[in-house]
Amino acid sequence: MSAPDGLPPLREVVARHGLEPKKALGQNFLYDLNLTGRIARAAGPLAGVTVVEVGPGPGGLTRALLAEGAGRVIAIERDPRALPALAEIAAHYPGRLEVVDADALAFDPRPLIGEGPARIVANLPYNVGTALLTGWLDGEAWPPWWDSAVLMFQREVAERIVAGPEKRADYGRLGVLCGWRTEAAILFDVAPSAFVPPPKVTSSVVRLVPRATPLPCRAGALEAVTRAAFGQRRKMLRQSLKSLLPDPAPLLDAVGIAATARAEEIPVDGFVALATEWDARRKKAGATAPA
Repeated sequence: MSAPDGLPPLREVVARHGLEPKKALGQNFLYDLNLTGRIARAAGPLAGVTVVEVGPGPGGLTRALLAEGAGRVIAIERDPRALPALAEIAAHYPGRLEVVDADALAFDPRPLIGEGPARIVANLPYNVGTALLTGWLDGEAWPPWWDSAVLMFQREVAERIVAGPEKRADYGRLGVLCGWRTEAAILFDVAPSAFVPPPKVTSSVVRLVPRATPLPCRAGALEAVTRAAFGQRRKMLRQSLKSLLPDPAPLLDAVGIAATARAEEIPVDGFVALATEWDARRKKAGATAPA
């Protein structure tokens, strides 16, 4: 029995192509087309939009994106077993699906996108999700090549993405980076039972929208300051920032942050001010290598 899009049910596709999920690749497949459709719709109207998807596997979300009207989908898949299944979807939607056999951590999709921003929609492999997100947020050029990202993570990672100082247990480097450059929100949760195989944790779908004008700051400087501060998060900043400079007190005083404060107490704009001041002092002192 075919699915509503005229293609075979995903379970049949997986069985026919021998696509049992591999733990080493962080694979957990979604068979529920109602759920994949909900994720696709969370990305907003897709007509004429180029969507970048990472880790499509047998193509459940890929099919939903195309059924919802995406102009093009660029699907990046490193598992060669999935390529024949994705080729069947490409044949069903001529000219609208481009499958890239690559590792998304090392692949730059921008040359394939062409003019105009793209949108990222993905059920990210658990083992590389955070690394992919930080890569999309990092770098000095902003705004980025994508105008929004709808991504699935483990619930605990999603909570870290949207956390601020009011949620000290979850707030950290990831929350600062995401809060600095994007507006992020958890849209809905997905139970373990929705996946094959079921993971041991609940998942969450997060939407991130780039800020048009984030506070000015060099990304590398913010990364260095937050790495030092949260690397010893239980210590006061006057101690944890000593990996950056011998006496952090004058730096903290210059931006109005108490030397006795801890990293989890400092809002995003405080970290941006701290990183910008630290960067300026490094340059004045003649530092040439970026931190």
